[in-house]
Formats: sequence, C-alpha cells, structure tokens
Amino acid sequence: MKNCFKEGAISPEFIATPIAHHQVKTQIGAHQIFLGQVRNDKIDGKEVVAIEYSAHEDLANKVLHELREMTFEKFDLTCMHIYHSIGRVNKGEICLFVFVSSPRRKAVMEAIEFLVEEIKAKAPVFGKEIFADETHVWKENL
Repeated sequence: MKNCFKEGAISPEFIATPIAHHQVKTQIGAHQIFLGQVRNDKIDGKEVVAIEYSAHEDLANKVLHELREMTFEKFDLTCMHIYHSIGRVNKGEICLFVFVSSPRRKAVMEAIEFLVEEIKAKAPVFGKEIFADETHVWKENL
C-alpha cells in the first residue's frame, strides 16, 4: 500500500513529474487533475493564513487505497495518483493532488469528481485553520 501523504505543500515540480512520465504511455488518451488549494478565507473576521493537516496515516492510507480500488472498479482508468499534504500548508499552496488517466475523456472527468468527493467524505484527514494571530479552529470538510 502506497503512502499518499507529503509533508507540507505539494510543489508544482512534484505535480509535473507524474505528468511528464505519462508521455510514454501512449494508450492513454485523457488525463484529469484536481488540485486542492488553501483558500484565503475569513472566519469571524479573522484571516486564515494556513491549514495544519493531520491524520492517522496508517488508517487514512488504507481508506485512500480502498477508494482508489473502488474508483478503478467503477471507471475505465489506466492510472491514478492521490497525494494529500500533512503538516502546515500556507494559503495559496496546494494540499491535495489527484491525477487520473484513461483511454477516454469521459471516464477521467467522471472519475475525478467521484474520487475527490469520496476523499472529502471518507478519508480521516483533519485540518486546523490557522489565523494570522496563530490561533486556530478545526476546519469543516465542505
């Protein structure tokens, strides 16, 4: 079972690597990518400057693996990558990277929506929204 967690923000260079590696997989005709980014929200007049993500990593990796397998069964996919940040991610930085590939475009578009919604609903990943004054509030998964 693969570790789906990256410490801190997910860098553009990290995202580019699997994309570049798929150029040799010529049976693939479509890719779909979802990038979750930390928003500059305001809560009760306070500005969110970061989210501190935590998880029971063994359990969360198991859930993400099960979601991955369920998505492969449901859609005609050839490849899938799921990475979620752990630790502090500042506003504007990427915290979730989901990448799916298939011979056909319809499968990737449907699969990415399904998979991201399932991750948000079922993966035991928690976020504390950190304010400029370093106080925090637990994030709701909307």
